[in-house]
Amino acid sequence: MNWNDVGIILSCRKHGESSVILHAFTQTHGRCAGLVRGGAGRRMRGILQAGNEVDLFWRSRLAEQLGNFTVEPRKSHMADLFDAPLALLASSSALSALDVALPEREPHPKLYEATGLLLNSLGNGLEHWPLLLVRWELGLLAEIGYGLDLSSCAATGALENLVYVSPKSARAVCQDAGAPYHDKLLALPPFLLTMGAGEAGTNSASHQDILDGLALTGYFLQRAVSEHRPDVHLSARERFVAGLRRRYGAPMTANVR
Repeated sequence: MNWNDVGIILSCRKHGESSVILHAFTQTHGRCAGLVRGGAGRRMRGILQAGNEVDLFWRSRLAEQLGNFTVEPRKSHMADLFDAPLALLASSSALSALDVALPEREPHPKLYEATGLLLNSLGNGLEHWPLLLVRWELGLLAEIGYGLDLSSCAATGALENLVYVSPKSARAVCQDAGAPYHDKLLALPPFLLTMGAGEAGTNSASHQDILDGLALTGYFLQRAVSEHRPDVHLSARERFVAGLRRRYGAPMTANVR
């Protein structure tokens, strides 16, 4: 069985003396793994950096086997991030989340497109990329079946003053209904409520809004991953959030209500 695709490298680990096992998020085949012979060599080292976009040729005798990748460079996202350590941490956070959260060989073309846009925004140095990352994580949750329902209050059905999310139901809660349980609920930042169908939403949010958004998506991402892989923690994401909190001058504590 053979196929060609374009993909974003998620990770690779050494296999034997000269080869690596590569994990990539591909446009039409989803998250896939394959052996890259000679991938540990100097010539391939720069190409096989996590985050780079590559052309992939996968071949195997049987579809269920690991298979072999032939890799050709397409776009080096990482080259744009060497002088932007926080954006580099954000990239590592997103790529590692894909690597552990996505099922193998399940296509997610919309998420693939969104991931490319996110990496471009990181590389272009856009000031609002932390906000885009929160939205991207919200989209990832929806793609893997853990989407949040922010359309109305879970308790009253109200459509306005939605300021919380229930950690149990993943549904929005309005201010009046949630006030008695303030300490047990997650904050819902206003910028996530501006996202209508087909809309990009506002690019304006306070530092606290962004941290609240990351706390919200992070809670549900970790829960989604833990259901299938209880030994896995999103450590790359934790490093990114810690770096962003330092950038914002925020206390180094969990931002959960």
